[in-house]
Parts: sequence; structure tokens; C-alpha cells
Amino acid sequence: MSGSGREAGLGNYFRPERRATRVVRVGDVEIGGDHPIRIQSMTNTDTMDTAGTVEQTIRLANAGCEIVRVTAPSIRDAENLREIRKALTAQNVRVPLVADIHFTPNAAMIAAEVVEKVRINPGNYADKKKFEIREYDDSQYDAEIERVHERFRPLVKRCKTNGVAMRIGTNHGSLSDRIMNRFGDTAEGMVESALEFLDVCEDENYYDVVFSMKASNTQVAIQAYRLLASRLEARAPGEPSYPFHVGVTEAGDAEDGRIKSAIGIGSLLEDGLGDTIRVSLTEDPVREVPVARGIAARAESVTTQRLAADEKLDVPAPPAARYFAPMRRATQEQAWDGLTVGGETPVRVEMEVPDALADPVAAAARVATDLSALRDVACESLLLGGGPASKVEVFRRELAMLGLEVALSRRGELDRAAAEMDASPGRIVLPLANDVSDASIAAVLDRASEVGTLVEWEIDAPGGQIAEVVRRANVGHEQVSALSLTASASLHDHRVLVAALESTQDKGAAGGVPIVLRQAIGKPSAASEVAGLELGGVPEAGLLDASVRLGGLLCDGVGDVVSLRSEAGLAPVVDVAYRILQGARQRTTRTEYISCPSCGRTLFDLEEITARIKARTDHLKGVKIAVMGCIVNGPGEMADADFGYVGSGVGQVTLYVGQDVVARAVPEAEATDRLVDLIREHGQWVDRAEPARA
Repeated sequence: MSGSGREAGLGNYFRPERRATRVVRVGDVEIGGDHPIRIQSMTNTDTMDTAGTVEQTIRLANAGCEIVRVTAPSIRDAENLREIRKALTAQNVRVPLVADIHFTPNAAMIAAEVVEKVRINPGNYADKKKFEIREYDDSQYDAEIERVHERFRPLVKRCKTNGVAMRIGTNHGSLSDRIMNRFGDTAEGMVESALEFLDVCEDENYYDVVFSMKASNTQVAIQAYRLLASRLEARAPGEPSYPFHVGVTEAGDAEDGRIKSAIGIGSLLEDGLGDTIRVSLTEDPVREVPVARGIAARAESVTTQRLAADEKLDVPAPPAARYFAPMRRATQEQAWDGLTVGGETPVRVEMEVPDALADPVAAAARVATDLSALRDVACESLLLGGGPASKVEVFRRELAMLGLEVALSRRGELDRAAAEMDASPGRIVLPLANDVSDASIAAVLDRASEVGTLVEWEIDAPGGQIAEVVRRANVGHEQVSALSLTASASLHDHRVLVAALESTQDKGAAGGVPIVLRQAIGKPSAASEVAGLELGGVPEAGLLDASVRLGGLLCDGVGDVVSLRSEAGLAPVVDVAYRILQGARQRTTRTEYISCPSCGRTLFDLEEITARIKARTDHLKGVKIAVMGCIVNGPGEMADADFGYVGSGVGQVTLYVGQDVVARAVPEAEATDRLVDLIREHGQWVDRAEPARA
């Protein structure tokens, strides 16, 4: 069976190409086709503040933003877009403008006379969200769709007449009650909501359409974009489809905002889905642009490398359901030096310390000092460089004296492993290439059985040879505890690894072998230090790369251990690993914040308020807190949040517990204290063990 993945309707699952789309022109910028991935952002000024909006738009354009979105929450705001456009034109700034529309079709009609693109939200363009539960029979449902169509049709006609593009931008948090009642809070509901509006566009022969499927949950966002691509392909098989605007909404700020954005956007781009992107950070929107450019540049680099490789992959494609609704891959539970890995246990975090056994006493002191900086998380395993078991035990003893207990494993060389392998309670990681003889593999495993050492095969082979190495690795042997690829292997090489394992399922317990995901992170460069691009001691480029590669696999349920090798220090990288696990919805170890990027609808300083709330609550492990500037996506996007802080007027806040309003019109000066009181009242408060971080 061919390994292209095409027979499952997935495109090329193992070596995907960029999805073929028509070209949509937005002013002087063309989206889709063979054009590069376009970078977008959104102003967070009051749209009636013409000078402020123009100034921020110019700063965005100068930073490399190619399309700028401006909110138009009212007819008055939509009319003022004319003044903004005039002021930009007077300064010879031609960056296209997008009017962001929620709830106000009349504002959209005005905006379509001024801007180059209009964004509408299918969930609230013709509906109000009331969280009502209602059963619709087919005739009632069809009547509702017809009502929505007729409300939307005038805008389609105006955009077509004026040559204005449109984004049909579905948000997970603002699906209409009708969609929610029939499809639930699902990726399928998001897609259905968008396609209802596409029906009107195509009925009017209007095709200048771009789609987005945004969610704060990275898994939901990825699934929705994949499902939409499949549904659009089914509507017009073999024809160039509509471009995608890709993003993760309400991603937050700092490391977490960048990590969640990179996971969702980057993994979709790796699969060829995405023609224009926006990173949504609770920060100055200008800061979004370099992050977006970094994610896009990484995707383009991966594509270039992929096109340069000429590989034939002899592995079967997975079931289509795996792509659209992935679940964590089932693996056998293993015990690594007392640490449980695989099975139902959470994904583990390991750090590699290559030089630890050269001087185990000094290395133990250094490692213990580094890891003492961790507050709420722990490095659960250390992978040491090559050396005898006696030195491993010296290292272990020194760590214990310093108050640190952690699972230990070591690297080895395959050609010496059988002769030098001695008793070890952990595992030994051995490189395995396709030129290793079957006799050498057998000798290593025989010796491992004798001394009780577990073996992890680290496959060092190009993608086209991975399946053959797996077939020869005797992965059903009781001493084979895990497989991994080298840190340079791509996300899609790991898909080949999983498929190769599953194709050997009938050979013992092969399919259940845990997989270790390896990642290397370099030290901060002088340039990144000057530019301020370090986040917690990790360079931004390294953060984005790790988030895309590890996060994309974790969202697809692949990976039982993340093992990182870093030049940026141990503690910062361990912290990043846990943030990636949380961003991929695989492990919760800290407070989760769902916070939107500010826009002109926000009537308070969202960045300042978010920082204030974090300073009071960032020690509450597992508590989910939504900080939303307005009501547009608030109650829906924070559907799985425990508590919500939502702007509802000038200086006023509405507080939520779950989806229930518990306090309205709370003065902003009191709202953070009231939020803390709510958390206490609901039994989710614990006192901070140490002073709040600055």
C-alpha cells in the first residue's frame, strides 16, 4: 500500500504539499495560490480615534504586517473607516484594511464601501447568542438558515459589486444557538456554520472568500481547519479551493501566547493548510508581527527541505478518522528507573545532560542548582552521556545528597553496547541506522535481557528508511522500552515512525512501544538578546520551533516523553516543555489563561488587567481563568474556563463562574479582588507558597 496517504483523502499525509487555492486579492495584496504566507494583525485602538488608529496601523505596516484589521462595532465606527483610509492615503500608506464585524450587518454594508476586505462572524452576523436549548425539526432548521441567508445576501452582493474580499471567520466561542443545538460545541459545528454562509456566496457567484476556524483550544482549531479543508474538497473535487486565514484566538501573552499560536498555526502550515496568518497576543499588536513572521519562515523552510528530499515511503496511510479526531496513541506502560512511562500516565519531561558522567560530582551540583529554579514543575528524567553504570550511581548519589531524585538513563554506542553493558535500573539509548546488522541488534538485546537494562532505539535514518529500520529493530522484544528519532527529524518523519510501528502490530507488542520526542534548543544569540526576543531565557526562534514540532505531534496524540537538549539552561527549557504540554492540552501544571488580544471594542487596558490578574492567581495549578475585553466571544470562548472576567462597559466588568453570570457592572477597580473572592468561594483557592513573581 502506498504511503502517500491520498487513498484516505488526507492529501499527502506523510509529505504534504501546500493546499491548492484560488487567489483572493485584498487591495494590493494577493492571498493564496503560489503567493507567500501573508502576515496580518489588528489594531487595538478605539476606531473613533482616527489619529491613534492611523499611527498604530503605520507601526504595524513598518513591522512587516501586510494586512491590518480594524474593528467596526457600530455604524459610526464603520463610517469613520473613511477618515482612517484618507489619513493613511495622505501619508502614502497602502496597507489593505479589513473591517471586523460582529452583530452589526449595517456596519458591514458601510465598511464594504471603504475597505478592501470585510470579516464577518457567522455565529453572530444574524443571530444573538443566548445559550438557549431548543430542538429544531428539519423544516424549522431550514427556515432559520433561510432567514440567515437573506440577512447575509445584501453584503455579498455589495462586496461583489465593489471588488471587496470577505473573510468568513468562524469562532469556536461564538457559534449560534442553532448550530450549538444541532452540532454541539464541536469542530463540525464550526465548519457547518461557515459553509452555510459560503452557500450564499456561491449562489451569487462571489468567490473572493477567505475562511478562518479560530479557537483558543489548539486541538479544536487544528481539527476544524482540517475538517473544513476536507469538506471544501468534497464540494469541488480537484479544484483550487478557498484560502485559509489561520490563527489561535485568545492565546494569551508572553511564552504561553507564543506557544499556543505556534502549535496551532505552525502545525497547520506544516500540513499545507494556511495562506495568511495572525498571531493573537494580549500585547501591543506590533509584537504579534515578528512572531507570525517567525512561524511563517519556519514553515517555508520546512517546505523547502521537504521538496529537496526524494523519498519513497513504504508505509500505510492511517484511517481518516485519525486525522480529523486524533486521540492519544495507545502504548504499553514502562518503568524507567522508577518512573512510569506510557500507558495512562501523562507525557513525561526529560532533559539531556551530555557531559554529566565526565565529572559526575560537579555535574550533579550544577544540575541541582539549575533545577532548583523550577517552582511548580519538575524534570522527571535525566538522560546522561555515555559512561559506565558506576558513574551513573555516583551522579545519582550526589543528586540525592542535594535533595534531587530523578530517573536516570544514559546514552551508549551500539557497537560497544553488548560488550560493555552492565547492570542498570534505567534505560540505555542506542543509535540505530539501517546499516546495522541483524546480528548486532540481537546481541544487544540478548545482553540487555541478561543484565535487565531497557533499550531505547534512537533511529538515525532519513524518512525513506525509517520503516525498514523499525521492521529490523525487533521492537516486540521485552527489553525494547521506546523508540525515538533524532532531534533533527521532522514532524512528518514521526508520522512515518508511527505508521511503521502500526504496520508491525502483529509482531509481538510493537504497536504499543512508547515514543520519545526529541528536541534541541540552542542558546540565545547576541542578536536575540539585543532584540529582546528571549522568553524566560529561551530564544524565541527555539521556542517557536519546539512548539510547532512537539506541539503538533502531541495534539495528534503522538509522544509519551519529550526529551530536550538545550544550551539555554535546564530550568527554562523544562518550563517551556510543560508549557507546550499544556498548550497542546496534554498536561496541566499551571494556571490556564484564556485572554484575548485587545481591540477597539475593549474598554480597559487588557494587557495591564491580564498582568494584574496573573500576579494574583498564577499559582493556582489547573484553574482556568478567562480575561476577555468584550462580550463578542467571551462566554463561548471561555466555555471550559472556571472563571471569567469580561469587559461590559467603560470601567465595568462582568464576572462569570463557568458560563453563568454572577456579578454585573463590577467597577474595574474592585473586579480583581472580586474575582479572587469568587475563586475562594468555589473552593479553588490555595495560598501562595512564595511571593508573587515580579
